Amino acid sequence: MPRLIEYAEASPEVRAVYDAIKAARGVPDVNNFWKALAVDPATLKRTWESLTQVMAPGALDARMKEMLYLAASMAAGCAYCTASHGAAARRAGMDDAMFGELLAVVGMAAETNRLAEALRVPIDPQFESS
Repeated sequence: MPRLIEYAEASPEVRAVYDAIKAARGVPDVNNFWKALAVDPATLKRTWESLTQVMAPGALDARMKEMLYLAASMAAGCAYCTASHGAAARRAGMDDAMFGELLAVVGMAAETNRLAEALRVPIDPQFESS
């Protein structure tokens, strides 16, 4: 189990990132993912900055971004990220019907991906990138 760096024992550099996370999310404490990353302050800072940039408003809304993150986390088998981004997707407006369809798509993609890989299906020319 990784060491979790609590605010009271954190360096000023880590506290600055924790403070940014707490302010951005309106929470009294950071979650365990950030506390685990804090063993390497540079990784903590870089990851927070990248995450805020990627998840910022853009062509995709917050709900869609969280649902995509959830699907990718499920496919990668990350229980922590599945739980975290599942909760975030719910807060962003994902309802039970959306979650059900998301599960169906993730499951179907997993099945067809494995079939295509097992069969070593050649990629059709019209699907190739230019």
